[in-house]
Amino acid sequence: MLLIFFLVILVLGLPVKGQLQNGFYSSSCPKAESIVRSTVESHFQKDPTIAAGLLRLHFHDCFVQGCDGSVLITGSSAERNALPNLGLRGFEVIDDAKSQLEALCPNVVSCADILALAARDSVDLSDGPSWTVPTGRRDGRVSSSSEASNLPSPLDSIAIQKQKFAAKGLDDHDLVTLVGAHTIGQTDCLFFRYRLYNFTTTGNADPTINQSFLGQLQALCPKNGDGSKRVALDKDSQSKFDASFFKNVRDGNGVLESDQRLWDDAITRSIVKNYAGNIRGLLGFRFDFEFTKAMIKMSSIEVKTGTSGEVRKVCSKFN
Repeated sequence: MLLIFFLVILVLGLPVKGQLQNGFYSSSCPKAESIVRSTVESHFQKDPTIAAGLLRLHFHDCFVQGCDGSVLITGSSAERNALPNLGLRGFEVIDDAKSQLEALCPNVVSCADILALAARDSVDLSDGPSWTVPTGRRDGRVSSSSEASNLPSPLDSIAIQKQKFAAKGLDDHDLVTLVGAHTIGQTDCLFFRYRLYNFTTTGNADPTINQSFLGQLQALCPKNGDGSKRVALDKDSQSKFDASFFKNVRDGNGVLESDQRLWDDAITRSIVKNYAGNIRGLLGFRFDFEFTKAMIKMSSIEVKTGTSGEVRKVCSKFN
């Protein structure tokens, strides 16, 4: 009877196969999370816009092959070279953290987990919420540019956005909440200039753009100007992680067409309205709290754990 009791205790103390854990590295590499944090902080102090880059990097990783670091692999046919990924930033931050971790704890901390931790730290450093990141992801052994075609696009209708998120187990609430990451994002003129001058080939601007904001955008992105010029996705507080992005969407000040389309659908509009009218968290759902839940859910998409995948020595190439 005593033996059975000890066996039960032993089983209860083991990690469940296929699941992530809080504090996965607490014994194998106790300083793992603090090293990632200090690395992100160091890069953030030199360039605060890197926060949005790291958040987007994690997002793009999770939507292709799951959250497995596949977006970090280099090579002509790798995921990183797919058209939707050409503007990704922050690879050097992940590489920096990985080299430090390999020196301290060789073959222990995955690149996929570094990405998830760096995304959390980026939000926290931008005056946003922090959360406990479940870890234990393994790195994938496949990275193909052809598989990146289902990434969300700035041109997507609300129906397509819903479809792409649902395919990853994310509902409409997750969709609106995660798009809220654009509160610290930037984009190139190239990705929205058509809305300013020739929307749906009419020769006119997108009528859903607030008229005063249209003039501001046209000044930032002239018709024949530099398409690579960067513009903030949140015109009010681009360096602060807050709910003002939703107020912009409500008021017709969304920069990307896909962002503004959130206002076209009854379900997503109601979520936007809630966040937009709830800047201080007085009523309804609070964006900061909901964002942490959505990020934990997103960062668990199709993860590889246990003996699946590998733990790369260098994040940009397979072992």
